[in-house]
Order: sequence, then C-alpha cells, then structure tokens
Amino acid sequence: MPVWDDLVGQERVQTQLAAAARDADAQVTAVAAGTEPPAASKMTHAWLFTGPPGSGRSTAARAFAAALQCTSPDRALGGEPGCGFCDGCHTTVIGTHADVEIVRTDLLSIGVKETRALVRRAQLSPAVGRWQVIVLEDADRLTEGAGNVLLKAVEEPAPRTVWLLCAPSLEDVLPTIRSRCRHLTLRTPPVTAVAEVLVRRDGIEPAVAEAAARATQGHIGRARRLATDADARSRRAAVLKLPLRVDDVGGCLKAAQELVDAAAEDAKQVAEEVDTKETEELRAALGAGAGAGSRMPRGTAGVMKELEDRQKRRRTRTQRDSLDLALTDLTGFYRDVLALQLGSAVAIANEEIRPDLDRMARACGPERTLRRIEAIIACRDALDRNVAPLLAVEAMTMALRAG
Repeated sequence: MPVWDDLVGQERVQTQLAAAARDADAQVTAVAAGTEPPAASKMTHAWLFTGPPGSGRSTAARAFAAALQCTSPDRALGGEPGCGFCDGCHTTVIGTHADVEIVRTDLLSIGVKETRALVRRAQLSPAVGRWQVIVLEDADRLTEGAGNVLLKAVEEPAPRTVWLLCAPSLEDVLPTIRSRCRHLTLRTPPVTAVAEVLVRRDGIEPAVAEAAARATQGHIGRARRLATDADARSRRAAVLKLPLRVDDVGGCLKAAQELVDAAAEDAKQVAEEVDTKETEELRAALGAGAGAGSRMPRGTAGVMKELEDRQKRRRTRTQRDSLDLALTDLTGFYRDVLALQLGSAVAIANEEIRPDLDRMARACGPERTLRRIEAIIACRDALDRNVAPLLAVEAMTMALRAG
C-alpha cells in the first residue's frame, strides 16, 4: 500500500508532495551519477504543514519523509516514490529509520536545549538513506528562543537535509521561519472518507464508524478512539450532558468541578504507568539499588529532580488536552443547537442526542447559543494563558447558564 494512502481526503496535498518526491529522487540520482540535477524542481529544503486538528498534518509529513527515503527498485522503471513496501518506506512509517528524526512532545513547549540537539542532527549527512529528514510534529510549541535557534538551520540547511514542520496555522510559527518554508494547507477530511478508513483499516462496523466520524467532525484520531474505546464514549456522553445541568449556580459549580476532576483523573491514569517506568529506568541507570526505598548514589539528586519536573509538566499538558477535548465536544453540542435554530442543512454531529438538542434549540434563541459558544472559546483561551483550570471552567459554566 503506497504511503500516500494514509492521507485521508487530501488529494491536492498528495499531488504536490508526490511531485516533490519525484523531483527529489531525480536530484539525488543525478548527483550520484555525476550529472546536473533538473533545473526546475518542486523540491525544497523546508516545508510547513498546517491544518486543523485531525486533518493529518503529521501523517502527511511522515508519508513525504517515507517517499524521500523510498528505495523501491520500481523507481528505476518509472514507479512513484513512496511504495510503502521497501525498507526505506517501512522503517520511516514505523519511526525506526536511521536518517528520519520524528520529534513530538508531551510537554507544554519545546525548549532551546532540545532544538539545539535537532540542529546538530540536521548537519549530519545521511547515514543509510537518501536524505536526512527532521519531522517536527509540534512546531507550534517551540519557545521563542527555540524558534530563533531553529531559524538558522532552516535558513542554511545541509545539502541533503529536509525540515518538515507541522503546526495548526501559520500564525503559530514565527514569521521568520514560515517565510523560509514551502507552505501546505490540509483540510478537515470529509466524514464519509474518515468512516471509510475506519472500516477498511480498523475493521470497525460501518454504522459505528459513521457515527464516530460524524461525532468528531472528521478528526481521524479522535474518531478511531471513539469507535474503539468504550471509556472514551462514556466520557463524551457525560460531557454532552453538561449543558442540561447548568440551571442554577450550584449545578454550574458542580459540573465544572466534575469536568476538571475527570481531566485530572485522565492525566493521572496516563502518567502513572509512564512515570513509574521512567523513574525506575533512571534509577537503574544511575546505579540505585532495587526498590523505591533504596538509596540513590551521591550527586544524582539534580537528575532525579529534573525528571520529576518533566513529569509534572507532562501531567499538566495531559490534563489540558483532556479538558480541551471536552470543550471541543461542548462546542459541537452548541453548534448543532445553532444549526437547528437557523434551519441549516448542515449535518448534525450528535444525532444520538437529538431530543436534547431539540429541547435546547426551542428554549432559547440563536443569539444566546452564539454567546455560549463564545464562552467556551474564552475558556480555551484562558487555559492557554495558564489560568487555573477550575477557575476557567467555572467561569464558563456560569456563562453557559446566563447565555
């Protein structure tokens, strides 16, 4: 299966990347043969993939990286790079290729130290592949200092190094960096395309796949999780009951507390297993005895403290991500209400709770619904500015009550 099959509903982007991969292949082949590379090329050294969550930014970047490393013998016969079967494609897709560095973070930001390590890596020549490829999946999380470090590498890359940056929008990347990248915009995949992928690749029942794709409005990752994880469906159902529970101040405060507690519990469950494994591995590497109560060697307290700080930041981001997912579902609820109030032909995302949507649509006008959507957006902005989660969510639930 060609690597391009992973791009769902992105035909235009696929065409552009495939053309660039062909030109990149011709360029490397010409250099190896000692001839002049093609004068006009669609290949460049830095790319910026933007698009809404779930559009497949990192998937597109990985597929392009695989096509750049493709070693299929069919290429000599005119075959397209990115066969999906050769060693170059396979190892890139699963993340083990020696010349493809895939960078993602589970923290709130990417700092200067990590970025400098990437820049040093980018100066190396390819070890076994055709290109040295750096895929930065969370370019929007670069701090200002880290962005300035990256700028020099993007301005003057090594001859066979390619930077693939991913971010939600152009505004999430420093202007000096985005001006030096070729920009590709991905769109939200159609619901039908996402449902078809869930059926074909994951073996999910068509009705379940369609419901999950519709509920998540084309977000591939969330649709897959919703279709396969009963706990995720239960949490989402609880979130969609929140608009019906904010009739009084007590209900608002209780709903806010439960929402924040659920996000904190999600973060705790995700962190417990990972944190314990990381701590034990570091203790063993530093020479500590077996068991949590054993003494650590002298001079290692700073390293352990650094790990604890990193784990704390990761838990904070996990909690924020869980809250953000809940707020996205809430936005979808009121978006459906607004569609019913305006008589729009837009498909209803939460068809399974149609009676609740109808009741809410009859109880107020579209102006109040819009104000409620704005309250959810304001809550997300507050969380981005590090406002205490409970305070931000309480303000939102009170605004939902007031309309």
